[in-house]
Amino acid sequence: MMPGTTTMPLSETINQVQKVLDAGISSIIIFGIPSKHYLTGCHASKKNGIVQRAVQLVKNKFGNLVTVITDVCLCQYNFSGHCGVLSDNGKIDNDSTLRFLSEIALSHAKAGADIVAPSSMMDGQVLSIRNSLDKYGFTETKILSFSVKFHSSLYVPFRSAIFSKKCNYTKLDKSSYQIAYTNQKETIREIQNDIREGADMVMVKPAMSYLDIIYMIKEKLNFPLAVQNVSGEYAMIKAAARRGWIEEQNAKVNSIASMKRAGADKIISYFAMDIAKYLE
Repeated sequence: MMPGTTTMPLSETINQVQKVLDAGISSIIIFGIPSKHYLTGCHASKKNGIVQRAVQLVKNKFGNLVTVITDVCLCQYNFSGHCGVLSDNGKIDNDSTLRFLSEIALSHAKAGADIVAPSSMMDGQVLSIRNSLDKYGFTETKILSFSVKFHSSLYVPFRSAIFSKKCNYTKLDKSSYQIAYTNQKETIREIQNDIREGADMVMVKPAMSYLDIIYMIKEKLNFPLAVQNVSGEYAMIKAAARRGWIEEQNAKVNSIASMKRAGADKIISYFAMDIAKYLE
């Protein structure tokens, strides 16, 4: 695990959320790590899954005091580590994945999630989820789409914590469905598609290496925009601070401020509790 972070058993969820609320933070995002992994990861939609039970606990205890967002993906539930279902030829089956993502999002909404956040970068994921939620009466459940997810090595620390031991996460290639760092024009197209499909907010990740993209999107589209300060960005600051190469608090504050300055309306970060403490 990265320094200063830990995975958390279900029994500790309420205590941790209370600390988050006491720090003045009113929104959380839940990522689940299952006790077992399966070939496709389709069990991610089970009503007694780890995310579903965590959402129920939090909403039953805190109600509207906390906004609960849930990650909607297959990568941490299957053997491959891919965000979608693999076909027989080893390629991602986009359409089959949409069905699973819709089932997962619906199960999260039934558990009480306020916002579902599809992060698979599958074509049509927002429309598929929106139709499923609306069909079953969850018209008020919002969608935060991970619309612009760049192909990056900065996700590796997160993957090391959540993926199946059968997954070689250091060599995992998701370039067929994530965005190349050189492709600026595709970011606008992806976000426009998600807005048309019914997204309530869109996401760019990683954040620190793509501040120009964040600024461009906000200027051109003026749509609610979130960013994710990912694990590799966190790990670099922590590692450099431990070696005495940078001053940690200043580096954290400056990095988060740069995301806000670029145009982010919401920031998901491992530094959130630290930043809240510094702002007191």
